[in-house]
Amino acid sequence: MKRSFRKILAFLTAAIMLATFVTGCNGNSESGSTEGDTVTVGILHSLTGSMAISEQSVRDAEVLAIDEINAAGGVLGKQIAYIEEDGASTPDTFATKAEKLVGQDKVATVFGCWTSSSRKAVKSIFEDYGALLWYPVQYEGMEQSPNIVYTGAAPNQQIVPAIEYLIEQGYETFFLLGSDYVFPRTANMIISAQVDAAGLEIVGEEYASMDQTDFAAIIAKIEAANPDVIVNTLNGTGNVSFFKQMSEKNYDASSYMTMSFSIAEEEVAAIGSDILQGHLVSWNYYQTTETPENSEFVAAYKEKFGENRVTSDPAEAAYDAVYLWKAAVEKAGSFDVEDVLAAIKTGEISFQAPEGNVVINGENQHLAKPVRIGKVGADGLITEVWATDSPVDPDPYLTTYDWAVAVNIQPLE
Repeated sequence: MKRSFRKILAFLTAAIMLATFVTGCNGNSESGSTEGDTVTVGILHSLTGSMAISEQSVRDAEVLAIDEINAAGGVLGKQIAYIEEDGASTPDTFATKAEKLVGQDKVATVFGCWTSSSRKAVKSIFEDYGALLWYPVQYEGMEQSPNIVYTGAAPNQQIVPAIEYLIEQGYETFFLLGSDYVFPRTANMIISAQVDAAGLEIVGEEYASMDQTDFAAIIAKIEAANPDVIVNTLNGTGNVSFFKQMSEKNYDASSYMTMSFSIAEEEVAAIGSDILQGHLVSWNYYQTTETPENSEFVAAYKEKFGENRVTSDPAEAAYDAVYLWKAAVEKAGSFDVEDVLAAIKTGEISFQAPEGNVVINGENQHLAKPVRIGKVGADGLITEVWATDSPVDPDPYLTTYDWAVAVNIQPLE
């Protein structure tokens, strides 16, 4: 009996040691995420809270891409499975869930985040674990992580051309309105420097908390300043509250034009096209973008999620991210993060996306993208009123702009 007990104890000890070894392995080793005939990835977005209004469509686009890739045979002979976590619109939750995905679940890669606060909350986790995040939303720039691929716009692919467009259209006084976190505050540093360099004027700058619903005081300040245009970097449900309260005062695009950086088709549907008609936005893609790939993307998205659903720039950038990851994996011939990053660094990873051909810059891991200024229509869709002739190379630190270099713009942490 004693000998049997010792044998059992020795077996259990060996099993525990083996389990400890496996758990301690790099969170992105192929053994952890590519068992059998599947490869497992993570999806990390806000399905609840103030950002759910925007992030649901991003999550859906990623699932659509995964389903399409699986139907076409998968990646390196494996079907893609996914583990989904809810960031719940709070940076701390994003950090907790990111560590679970890469440390415990050992996914091959993660597609996730929206706000810069959520991205910054998980950035060190991906760097510490040697993991890889695909971030699908336009942002303020001033960042380059070796463990993040940025598939949304850098500031020179959204913010800067939007202000250039407004200046060309004759707008001279600007009111800056944003949510109180990293992206709006850093974006407004960029805009202030750009407007100042043009000899024009910022007549007001206000910030709202992410869950703020009462905009009466801010609207009063806008009325007092009487700007030519409001540059809007509100996010999530703040956009709904602000524009509805402006509408209650009978203000529309003819009263106070707005240029928005976080209002896409999904937000138009939530706020109401009757309220947003005529207002301007800046993105790289719209549901109305005329490419053969976009016709297929819109049709597939509506078939899967409902005819009443709309696509958007962040959703399209998220869709692109999954296909770009597939292309990088196939070039690497491996799911291992180091191998995938080595493939990305060649500068040869591209995808014929709904917005047009996109290419990952091998040095800064941002995409070359076209820029499109749009106007909201009565039908709730956004139509292009100006666009670049070709994709714009990413310049996340705005090193090619003398006015930006001169003021040494630094992002908030």
